[in-house]
Amino acid sequence: MELETEADGKLEAEVQTETIMEMEREVKTQTEGESVERDPESDTRTGEVKREREMEPVLVCVSGSTPLLWRSADLRLVRERMGIVGTLVGSLARQPRQNCRLGRPLQLLLEEARLLKDTGRAVLVKGAESECDDDRVNVEVEESYTKHLQHSYEEQGRLALEEKKRVLQRVMTERFRDEALTDQPIRERLSSLKSSFSFPRSAMMVQLCTARARLGYAPDEHDWLAADWTLPRDNKQEVRYRVYQDLRQQGYYITSAGKFGGDYLIYPGDPLRFHAHFIAVCVPIKSESPISDFLCLARLGANVKKTILLCSLSETESEGVIYTSIQWSGMV
Repeated sequence: MELETEADGKLEAEVQTETIMEMEREVKTQTEGESVERDPESDTRTGEVKREREMEPVLVCVSGSTPLLWRSADLRLVRERMGIVGTLVGSLARQPRQNCRLGRPLQLLLEEARLLKDTGRAVLVKGAESECDDDRVNVEVEESYTKHLQHSYEEQGRLALEEKKRVLQRVMTERFRDEALTDQPIRERLSSLKSSFSFPRSAMMVQLCTARARLGYAPDEHDWLAADWTLPRDNKQEVRYRVYQDLRQQGYYITSAGKFGGDYLIYPGDPLRFHAHFIAVCVPIKSESPISDFLCLARLGANVKKTILLCSLSETESEGVIYTSIQWSGMV
């Protein structure tokens, strides 16, 4: 059943994509036909409104110490205009029982959120907090939710029983057409179905609340909702942030490289179009490491066809970040 649902979801997504593409082609055709009659002042006003919307700060919801982006417009803006990639960590409303394709919210690296905040392109707001004191559960809300689940279970059980009856009646009708088969077992099963049918609770569908409140705040509420920045400012984190800031200024796209044993994966363009060329490892300039660590990094980079970059802050501000590349060339 889940496979059929997923297949239907994919088919529906393909149909929607084709419909959107067709609508875009129609709009493009109409636009080309009406290009002569356009008002230049109207185009100018539209461009100004679009630029003002892009200059508005995005809302970063801080849940504990994790920065999240919820609004789809913010996700698109930070990726297209600011080169912030992040990681989707939410489930899809129509396909919640899979983790191949994820949806909102977008989880940001701490360095990504800090860069947005330092450049004035983001406003940090508090995440939703529990309204219960001392971890006490609101009994009335819990009882109401339990009654709702029980009512939903009974309703789904009744619908499942009716569907089972329809299936048996359809089979009995098909057997009636074939004179060589008898429908007596089907009749007996249909008569005892109501007493023997059991609808398992594990098959019950539960509605997932995908809507999130507190995403659109008025400007005068930003100060009251301003979140405290909980990012640790030790030497290691400062090196990571300075390296991230320098690479972004050079136009590179950056994601986390935890599964490659480094700090960042560095892309020459959008990760949807390019493979990563470098694995950045942030180390303090005066730190000492055994030679075996560098050998492991070099062998890892060779296996995944990427260059290892050792990134350190120079002792003088004028030199900025120092990059040292490591590549495996073989045993001597």
